[in-house]
Amino acid sequence: MRKNGSSAAVRTPLGAFGLYAGSGKITALTFSPPEQPRILPEDAGVLREAERQLDEYFAGSRKTFSLPLSLPDKGFSRRVWELLAEIPYGETRSYSELAAAAGSPKAARAAGMACHSNPIPIFIPCHRVVGKSGKLTGYAGGLELKAALLKLEGVIL
Repeated sequence: MRKNGSSAAVRTPLGAFGLYAGSGKITALTFSPPEQPRILPEDAGVLREAERQLDEYFAGSRKTFSLPLSLPDKGFSRRVWELLAEIPYGETRSYSELAAAAGSPKAARAAGMACHSNPIPIFIPCHRVVGKSGKLTGYAGGLELKAALLKLEGVIL
């Protein structure tokens, strides 16, 4: 997770999050705010826009995000993150479906690890991935947060 550069604390109905940016792109979102937020001039605009889009998402008026994101190039993980971004609001996929879409149908566990290492959750919606049975499984922010995000999107589990 790349947290060097700018950082900001964002209040949401589900708690305070940390937003991180560098070179005018969002680099990370964490489920706890930074201890000492620091906003560099070149990142101020993208951090304000990210906060605005999060506010709209939590208010139920935003279904997709349109922000410049900076993701590390990590092969299979990068492919999984790109596929996560394509899962529509209010829908879910299983880890095995995600692995198959990434070109490795037997790599459900690796897809799960990629979801767990997603540096920009919510904007890259790894919360929309569930177990093969449709049940909630791991989430870096905890299962309660995952359930709350899916409920916000109208997903019934």
